[in-house]
Amino acid sequence: MNTSKIVRFEKFGGPEVLNIEELPVEPPKAGEVQLKVQAIGLNRADALFRSGNYLEQPKFPSRIGVEAAGIVEAVGSGVTRVRLGDRVSVAPGQSIGRYGTYGETAIVPAGSVIPYPENLTPSDAASVWVQYLTPYFSFVDMAAIQPGQTVLITAASGGAGLGSIQMARLLGARVIATTRSAEKEKALLDAGAGHVIVTGNANLAARVMEVTSGKGVNLIFDPVAGPSLPALAEAVAWGGQIILYGALDTAETPYPLLTAFARNFSLHTFLLYNYCGLPDLRLPRNEEAFQRAIRFIRQNLAEGKLKPAIAKSFPLGEVREAHRYMESNQQLGKIVLTV
Repeated sequence: MNTSKIVRFEKFGGPEVLNIEELPVEPPKAGEVQLKVQAIGLNRADALFRSGNYLEQPKFPSRIGVEAAGIVEAVGSGVTRVRLGDRVSVAPGQSIGRYGTYGETAIVPAGSVIPYPENLTPSDAASVWVQYLTPYFSFVDMAAIQPGQTVLITAASGGAGLGSIQMARLLGARVIATTRSAEKEKALLDAGAGHVIVTGNANLAARVMEVTSGKGVNLIFDPVAGPSLPALAEAVAWGGQIILYGALDTAETPYPLLTAFARNFSLHTFLLYNYCGLPDLRLPRNEEAFQRAIRFIRQNLAEGKLKPAIAKSFPLGEVREAHRYMESNQQLGKIVLTV
């Protein structure tokens, strides 16, 4: 039987718990696809899963990873959407542990395998789905943002942040981005933000009100939560929306009740799997929304209107170093493992 290098871990912890093992390659089951992996996109969810702080819990020893790009090597029975030799990428919608993508090969559900436009490299293709599906569903299905509205995107220098800037601009919205690092200000402006607020150097709400002529922003898109939420609430327009799509700050998140009364804003939490599905948590896929999003993103990738930014690439053998880099918050864009 053929073997393949696969990343697994057997206990919770930091990047040091990730191990590369030589494992037999099992054939894909019904409805599954086997890929020869060329590139792997890293996500914050991977680090949360590795440390035991994710909504899905691993069964040890566990694989890890959501996104990848590669070539179809084998298909299970009933698979008709892709064929041997197809260049495909993997979108979220499956168990991060059972169907982990970190390795020389990966087996994933056929419903998560998507042929990608020819103008993308494998590293590009491994970097698109989480960072563009997240803002697409948030902006289109949840917030219904309109051309001319203003979106505040916090912690904007990561893959999802840069993807959100591009998506908001594509939908006709104006963008204000925040970062803790003054060194990233120009890069965020170059990425399409109309204004950048360096949070350590300014009163966020006051600066937003200055930029918006006292109106506030129609939507705040935030992956941090925690004690910063009351300050964000002071920056939202009357009747506006706040969407929390992460909890990078693990401290308790206080609800700004009085500000909510005064500004009449709506607060939502966003989980990508509520649209992409996650059978292991009994979350069904919203098939109409998923296919609509895939068509929209693929078309705009093919036309060059969406373009993933790769912050840094690491070989698979340096997976621990890649995770350390991801958790250092130095990156501007997506981190990729190459195989």
